[in-house]
Amino acid sequence: RYYLYHSFNIGEYWASIKICIRNGYTIEDGSMWRDTIDLLRHFGKDTNSPKYVCPADLKVEHDKLVAKRNLQRKHEWTEQQRRKAIEDEKQYLKAKGIFFGLAFTDSLICVKVIESVEEMAEEGRTMHHCVGGYHKRKDSLILSATIDGKRIETIEVSLKTFEVMQCRGVCNENSEYHDRIIALVNKNANLIRQRMKAA
Repeated sequence: RYYLYHSFNIGEYWASIKICIRNGYTIEDGSMWRDTIDLLRHFGKDTNSPKYVCPADLKVEHDKLVAKRNLQRKHEWTEQQRRKAIEDEKQYLKAKGIFFGLAFTDSLICVKVIESVEEMAEEGRTMHHCVGGYHKRKDSLILSATIDGKRIETIEVSLKTFEVMQCRGVCNENSEYHDRIIALVNKNANLIRQRMKAA
């Protein structure tokens, strides 16, 4: 009945169907059984074995396989994200590595270049703004302003004009040190320019 109302190649499942017929097994839910066969194949199980194709409780076995596949997908996604993170770090190092180690202070506020994609993501999480994805910006440099190690504002400087493009505190609000931070960055913009010339 399932085959009659759904378009699929029954030939791919015919060997398993014959196993069910020979064992007097009734497929109560065609869709779930077909999905189960597909999952069994995915995991390299023998779809000619009554043990697998004629489960006593189809739903239980199906749900087990679905859970296993979902876990596998999660691991695959995690590994994919890990590889992407490694590649992003390589690209960021290549693009902005000449600025790493650059820092300046006015005795209270310390401003330093953000030196990794992960550090930038942490900046975004802590400051509750969207700087986390700025590592891909080609013509700007991202710096973090701190006082006693606490993040105060995040600064984006143009690598074309060496001017502050934006300077944002927590939730994109200006801190009480906003003007002082911009003045400090402008005063030391030549250090950024020197790094570019030396590259």
